[in-house]
Amino acid sequence: MGAEALVLVGLEAVGKSALFRNLTGRATGDEANLRGTTVVCRRGRLSDRGVDLIDTPGIRLEADSAAARRSLDAVAKASTILLVVRSDQAEQELAALSSRLELKGKAVALVLTFADKILGDAEAVRAALEARCGLPVALADARRLSAEQRSRLLAVADSAQPLSEQRMLAAAAPIAVRPPQRTAFERPVAGPWLALLSLILLFLLPVYAAYQFSSFAQPTIDRLAIQPLVAWGAALPDWLAAMLTGPYGVLTLGWYSFLWAFPVVLLIGLGVALGEEIGLKDRITTALDPWMRRIGLSGRDLIPVVSGFGCNVVAVFQSRSCSSCHRRACVSLIAYGSACSYQIGASLSLFNVGGAPWLFLPYIVLLFLVGAVHTRLWYGRPAEAETAVLAAPAYLQRPRAAAVWWRLKGALAQFLLQAMPIFLGICALAALLDQLGLIGRLAEAASPLLSLVGLPPETAPGVIFSFVRKDGLLVLNVDEGALLAGLGTLQLFVLVYLASTLSACLVTLFTVARELGGRVAAGLFLRQAATSVATAALLATPLTLLQS
Repeated sequence: MGAEALVLVGLEAVGKSALFRNLTGRATGDEANLRGTTVVCRRGRLSDRGVDLIDTPGIRLEADSAAARRSLDAVAKASTILLVVRSDQAEQELAALSSRLELKGKAVALVLTFADKILGDAEAVRAALEARCGLPVALADARRLSAEQRSRLLAVADSAQPLSEQRMLAAAAPIAVRPPQRTAFERPVAGPWLALLSLILLFLLPVYAAYQFSSFAQPTIDRLAIQPLVAWGAALPDWLAAMLTGPYGVLTLGWYSFLWAFPVVLLIGLGVALGEEIGLKDRITTALDPWMRRIGLSGRDLIPVVSGFGCNVVAVFQSRSCSSCHRRACVSLIAYGSACSYQIGASLSLFNVGGAPWLFLPYIVLLFLVGAVHTRLWYGRPAEAETAVLAAPAYLQRPRAAAVWWRLKGALAQFLLQAMPIFLGICALAALLDQLGLIGRLAEAASPLLSLVGLPPETAPGVIFSFVRKDGLLVLNVDEGALLAGLGTLQLFVLVYLASTLSACLVTLFTVARELGGRVAAGLFLRQAATSVATAALLATPLTLLQS
């Protein structure tokens, strides 16, 4: 091909990542209908051609973003470009790319995706576009790239032509295609409400199913595993028994994280993967765009916010696709209002042990609503130009088992290989601090803040360890939940809310600092703490009045 690498470039949701996977055999599952999925440039080897293929983030023309800058940098350094455009938007997308990219003198070829949606003779359409633009053109069904299409696409890349005039890209004409399906989400009045309901169900149903399983399994596991472990630990040296089977034991307390968080991670991961693969998530974000603007964000920014319900760190990375002028607002809403799957599992466990599992629904709603108000108050509302209307909707499609599994596989691997070891480390640290008598001192140090919201000092470990990870809340299950059982319903709600929102976890704060700078991370922490304490104190007003 005469070049060190081929670079895939195009707008969002055109199928670049699907092409990348099918051409290189890597990144299975990244082809879902999710705008802004690719936030870094990925490189894969075309072993049968001896060159690398680079997948770039989708370009947004109306807003500057970190992801768009990566794409533009990749184009500037590359000598061979594969422009990827949707068949149903070819005219508009080629004109837009012509106005944004500097391609004169570079070898360029065109790839027309969603070829299966073209009406009539697709080959005649390809030949006509090739003649008008003066560049080689390949047709592709990116999600199901056939061997013939792959061979043709690589042959087109071989024959990429230097672009002599930028205007050649604007020479396309409309192509007759089967349009994306119309749904109730596109209705101006009912659409946003339906999208909101769908978004709630996308997470509420998996959470409910996870709760039913965990609450059913806990008594059985307690009887068959935990009680025998405690009896076995009684024969161990005191320090070892405390570390393994004591109130904060790695075995006795550590299993709570797995029992309550793993089903949530599994089922939410499955639901999100299905929503992305089907294209439902894209329709939801489009429908909610007008509402998101009211809190200083856009429908596109809802994608990383929704991803935050799986993992806040991943969501912060995905916020690279946000406009740079309000990326900080998006990250703020992620940190405050997006309860990650570990936080959801931990809060479910605490509410259940405290005898009030029904508190979870008002808790998760309040979390997001306060997060939205918090973001609006601290970060304001951007100009209309910064929240331009979303592009054409993605096609709805049947989910592919391979794509869903690979998305889910990543979430499960992250939980088992990263989340669980961290929580077990929290248990070990808590057990050590308890042995040294430092848990009591931490409680004393935190008592002024806790008394402000009507909470006893003994709840301090949960608030403190939630700084490390949100499932650090689970240390409050100490002594088989005796502490939680002694709290009133309002106290339990305020405790979980405060521990969840006082700060983002350390890993998220570190990621924000690395992405946006230490000052931004510090500002995020201080603003979130102020809002959290103020709203927790407001919630706890009846408690503090009674105590006084």
